[in-house]
Amino acid sequence: MPGTLQHSELDDGSPKTAPDQLQELKHDGSVLSIAVSSDYIFTGTSKGQIVVWSLGTYQLVRTIQAHKRSVLCLFLSQDGKYLFSTACEPIINVWCPKTFTRLYEIYSTYDVGDVFSVVYSPQNETVYFGTQTQYIQWVGLKDDDRKVSHDSANHPDRRQHKFFDSRPVGGTSTPRRTEDYYSLIPRAETVLEVDPYAIEKYAHYGWVFCMQIAKGPTVLVDDDEEVLVSGGGDGTIKLWRLSDKGPGYHEDEDTKGSIQELMVLGEDDAESVMSLFVDGSFLYAGKLGGIIELWDLDTKQRLRVIHAHTGNINAVGLRFGLLWSASTDGFASKHRAAHTTEESNGTSQNVSQRYQCLSRWKAHNAKILSAAVATYQNNQLFITGANDNTVRIWHVNGAPAETEEVDGEHEDMMIRSLRQFVSYKTVSSRPEFTEDCRKGATFLGSLFKRLGAQVEMLSSDGPHNPVVFAKFSGKLEPAEKRKRVLFYGHYDVVPADMAGENWKTDPFKLVGQNGYLYGRGVSDNKGPIIAALYAVSDLLQAKALDSDIIFLIEGEEESGSRGFEETILRHKDLIGHIDYVLLANSYWLDDEVPCLTYGLRGVLHATVCVDSKHPDLHSGVDGSNMISEPLTDLTLLLGKLKGPRNKVNIPGFYDGILSITEEEELRYDDIASILIKRNPTAGPVDALKRSLMARWREPNLTIHRYNVSGPDGSLISSHATANVSIRLVPGQEVEEIISKLKSFLKAEYEKFDSDNTLTVRIDNKAEPWLGVPGNYIFRTLEEAVMRAWGGSSSSSPSTSTTSDTDSSSPPSSPPSSSPSDNEKANGVTLPPNATNGETTSTGAAAPKTRKPLYIREGGSIPPIRFLEKEFNAPAAHLPCGQASDSAHLHNERLRLVNLQKSREIFTTVFRKL
Repeated sequence: MPGTLQHSELDDGSPKTAPDQLQELKHDGSVLSIAVSSDYIFTGTSKGQIVVWSLGTYQLVRTIQAHKRSVLCLFLSQDGKYLFSTACEPIINVWCPKTFTRLYEIYSTYDVGDVFSVVYSPQNETVYFGTQTQYIQWVGLKDDDRKVSHDSANHPDRRQHKFFDSRPVGGTSTPRRTEDYYSLIPRAETVLEVDPYAIEKYAHYGWVFCMQIAKGPTVLVDDDEEVLVSGGGDGTIKLWRLSDKGPGYHEDEDTKGSIQELMVLGEDDAESVMSLFVDGSFLYAGKLGGIIELWDLDTKQRLRVIHAHTGNINAVGLRFGLLWSASTDGFASKHRAAHTTEESNGTSQNVSQRYQCLSRWKAHNAKILSAAVATYQNNQLFITGANDNTVRIWHVNGAPAETEEVDGEHEDMMIRSLRQFVSYKTVSSRPEFTEDCRKGATFLGSLFKRLGAQVEMLSSDGPHNPVVFAKFSGKLEPAEKRKRVLFYGHYDVVPADMAGENWKTDPFKLVGQNGYLYGRGVSDNKGPIIAALYAVSDLLQAKALDSDIIFLIEGEEESGSRGFEETILRHKDLIGHIDYVLLANSYWLDDEVPCLTYGLRGVLHATVCVDSKHPDLHSGVDGSNMISEPLTDLTLLLGKLKGPRNKVNIPGFYDGILSITEEEELRYDDIASILIKRNPTAGPVDALKRSLMARWREPNLTIHRYNVSGPDGSLISSHATANVSIRLVPGQEVEEIISKLKSFLKAEYEKFDSDNTLTVRIDNKAEPWLGVPGNYIFRTLEEAVMRAWGGSSSSSPSTSTTSDTDSSSPPSSPPSSSPSDNEKANGVTLPPNATNGETTSTGAAAPKTRKPLYIREGGSIPPIRFLEKEFNAPAAHLPCGQASDSAHLHNERLRLVNLQKSREIFTTVFRKL
């Protein structure tokens, strides 16, 4: 029987629960194609018919004899104005999907064979179709020059076919087939003959099975630029740039429109591409053999291969936050997908594994040849058609539904962008969120581009998230005179655990409460990135941006900045010369006093392993003093690392550490006195000062955890490991400390005379960083902070040295060193939360006009020192959030005023640098 399946069932343990089947629509021909409008289901059959069913009542509305042969493709234009049909013949028809009138008949002057695919570009008002002869051709619906009469001699029904109409000498040609139902095909209102030069011959080295028009699917084109995507029997996917102008070498022919190859994905002779779907910069390709390939169109990387079926995948698409597919094995399936452009919400609680098969059910006891996803009166529908002459409508409500954002009608564009940015679950530490990270990068790149930047997605050879590069060009001419400021940030976030009631709101849906914005990443680091971006946008709109601003936003900072250095080194020529490095990736010491960070500790993570030549042993049966136990060796060895009062015993460990200066001592006095005023229980002042110095400017070694082989019980484990971290400070070189650590552990271990083997593995490392508070970038930041948080003050930092080591600062540019009138009148000893009766433009109390605190931090940001050294440019760090922001914790937040003030500060800094 023709409907009998030849494929075995894919047995991967996926649920086989079928959704509710609402209706089965039967006809007398195989269903090869489906399109759905707001009112109708259109099905193309093997009888050359388009069968129209009511989407509301599922009643048969009309049967149209559309073609002489099987209807291979149906395509509904985005505006619902046109329905296109192609068949196993060289004719393309255009119908009105409301009146079912045949508006256009289109044919090629070439013998193109069957037409497998058709799409329509609203921007160009052009039809593109893919053929059996491996061509892509096109014609404009409004091109009067291509209109011909109904009885044109070039029509495929009347012109001589080189093969079928050929005849031997003295012989006769084969009579053309004719059927009574041919006369039932409606007469077209207009006939269009495709320009012979409107052709891309051998667009694929195989039949052009599928096509789609996508807007801005890659950073290579503008966001609103339409791109033609095609999939072929040769296994490749191609993107084509569309033009309404003809090829240069045919200008004399007045050809309208052309396509130029933009990129090629995949390799020739791979499995044929039978279906495709583009979602943002992601492309899903359904192929022979039951696989779906996921491609990133920004980086041209194949991200994933999903084994979805055992048969050929003739339909694939995304809707309701799910990946839908149907195959010739008779099964339909839904997979949990990445963050789609339709899905603006969702929580990590609902996402356990990306592209996990949620259900694969037997939809037909036949080959599924077509499928579509639709909604009708709040019902979510999956519609399948097969060669058993049936269409089945499946009720799939309960899938994550599309939800509209609850933006206010006049919501600030910066908040709206941040709302979208936060909705991407860019958790770099968990593989199941890999595609979300890519989606977040794509969103950010598109936003940069929309606001006027040149954008590139930078990647390395490894499987790392891309670095978003964006360059905003200043107006100063010539360009060589412009200063170039690099802003570093990261779009990845730490996980958001939704277990219990840890989060009061959905962590990936931005929520405003009591003047704060809540959401994962809003403070670390998406909010500061958006503030900096809109600061540049403000300057561009005001035509006040003289310098070039370069953004480098990575996607793996929360995972040790894997691949970042390699990526930057590879693309250093693109980034170009840099004068200043700026980042905003931390928080104030409290909730009141703005800060500037000028120092960070470095970090070294190592794994110490001890292995036995024996397997795991029972301590009762095999344990004796003749066996060296790995866990005992490891414990004794790690005990050598530190002595009394946490002194690190590694020889030379403290060599080179910079002594504290008088200026730095004054900073600690200032910080401690302010914090004590805020919280008297944190005292006394000397103890708090000592604690800050120990956490910020002194090194430390920490043993984190032990791991052993074997199950719990009375075992002698054959393998024992421990994780060790060392926090480094300026004056300590990472490579020297690594060498000293390894040498010390090796020397101490040799004293054990153990039979076991010691290995030390360095997992990651970051150099410490120490800025220069008195240089031009810090002085500019300080002035901007004071202006934003309390009026215009041009005081230089009280802790700056008299000798400015930043030779790049112009003599006339630094702010004045005289204190403001406000400081003279009120004195700097007033409580830092004093406002002198002033309020900000937002209505919030304005902090007293005082200098920001210059602080160091005990944590590490690996890229900052690398960027400073690599580009020979001074770096500075602006904390945007408050101490209570709960970054990395539940209910992460950022005060709205802080976001607005950060934008104001960045605007001033970018204008002055």
